[in-house]
Amino acid sequence: MRNEHTQLPSTANGRHQLGKLILNLRRLERQPQPFGEAGALTPSEIHTIDAIGISSPILMSELAGRLSVTKGAITQIIQRLESKGLVTRQAHPEDARSSLLSLTPVGKEAYLAHEAVNQQFYERLHAQLSEQEIAAFERSLAILNDMLES
Repeated sequence: MRNEHTQLPSTANGRHQLGKLILNLRRLERQPQPFGEAGALTPSEIHTIDAIGISSPILMSELAGRLSVTKGAITQIIQRLESKGLVTRQAHPEDARSSLLSLTPVGKEAYLAHEAVNQQFYERLHAQLSEQEIAAFERSLAILNDMLES
């Protein structure tokens, strides 16, 4: 681990590229994208669908924790997804206070469309970078995520 007071080498280009990445991510987070029959979904909606698709059925409270949002926020997103016919909510068989979430067939289609977009992006990345560069990129992403989460 580096000492906080150690002067770290940096480049203006690296700082510029990081700033540009952050601006692009912010722009993407505001724009709905089409996902098959589900139509245009906001990033928060498709990320919620993705999390449900990975662990379906899932408790609402567990989903909120996985997405690092409040239970109130997840309730609002789930209500929107239910109204779009993408998610179903069922009472937990052992705890009537809890709800289990699953994807509808159209929700599953949106999930698979999102997976395909991610796969295409990763394939484009692999076409431009060596295996060593991919490994360094993935390590860098893990570090950035840790920094942003702390």
